[in-house]
Order: sequence, then C-alpha cells, then structure tokens
Amino acid sequence: MEINIHEAKTHFSKLLQRVAGGEEVTIARAGVPVARLIPFKSTNKVRPLGMDRGKVWIADDFDSLPEDLLKEFYGGELPVLTETSSKKKK
Repeated sequence: MEINIHEAKTHFSKLLQRVAGGEEVTIARAGVPVARLIPFKSTNKVRPLGMDRGKVWIADDFDSLPEDLLKEFYGGELPVLTETSSKKKK
C-alpha cells in the first residue's frame, strides 16, 4: 500500500495497526517513495534458566575486604556492630 505524507500523518494509528497485522506501507512525497513502514520482527530469543550453570564460580570470601580498606570506607574507625544495630539496618 502506498500513501502520501499528509494521509500518513492523519491516519498514523490506523497505519500502525495494519503494519502490525503484517502489511507493508510505503509513504510517498509527490508520488515519490520516501519511507516504508514494515512489521517489527523481534530477534530476542528466550534464554533458558541455568544455561551457564557450572561455568561461573564465586569464591566464598568474594565480599570480604582487608581491614585497612574497610577503615577507609568508615573514616578511619570500624563501627562496632551489635545484633540490634544490624537488625535496625534491615
């Protein structure tokens, strides 16, 4: 289907419905094609869960830092965490 620019602007929503249904629309200026609306074809494929199982390893201590580096984060002193203070943070 070929339509002029003015008609495309006026009926854009209807054109998109037709394109979503599989139709291609050519938009023309003074009878000369300038654009084409075509249906979108998704290339995203569903990735199965666990596809990299066994390929990734995380060390048991991956989140531990040396004490001197921790002190830098806390301005020179490490805070004393009690059970009640750690519960308040959650």
